[in-house]
Amino acid sequence: MPLYSFEGRVPQVHTSAFVAPTATLIGEVIVEEGASVWYGAVLRADFSPVIVRAGANVQDGAVIHGPPDLPTEVGPRATVAHLCVVHGATLGQECLIANGATVLDGARIGARTLVAAHSLVAAGADIPPDVLAAGSPAVVKRALPGTPAEFWVKNNPAAYAELARRHARGVTPVDG
Repeated sequence: MPLYSFEGRVPQVHTSAFVAPTATLIGEVIVEEGASVWYGAVLRADFSPVIVRAGANVQDGAVIHGPPDLPTEVGPRATVAHLCVVHGATLGQECLIANGATVLDGARIGARTLVAAHSLVAAGADIPPDVLAAGSPAVVKRALPGTPAEFWVKNNPAAYAELARRHARGVTPVDG
């Protein structure tokens, strides 16, 4: 896995975390216990820290970064799905940022909230817990409990934890 020191700051990856061999971690990146960072994801912590809390997953092609003095935090068991951008934001426990969504500087996403695919969460936005937010800019559409979307929020963390274990055991380069 490509890990790069930047100005004396070195990524820290828990031994139980999975970081795909093509993910890139630069600077003050912290990946906690049981978290996963997937193929092609870039976590660049040169201006401020990037923290991926325990059991969270940052999926393929996601980019996580932040401006000076504004750490970016992916909460415990949260999901940053494929091709998302999270920049200087705080993501709550078990929230799900769906494919292609962008969350900007100073935004806060509540626990167990789903931000719909391709939505844009504006800088400084505060999305409460347990809701579905969508649009550009993203706004609360409805409560999440009892909806079909709740399935993804509830089941994604365990599914990705198991998938990370499988990839850690079973991915090997193929000579071509």
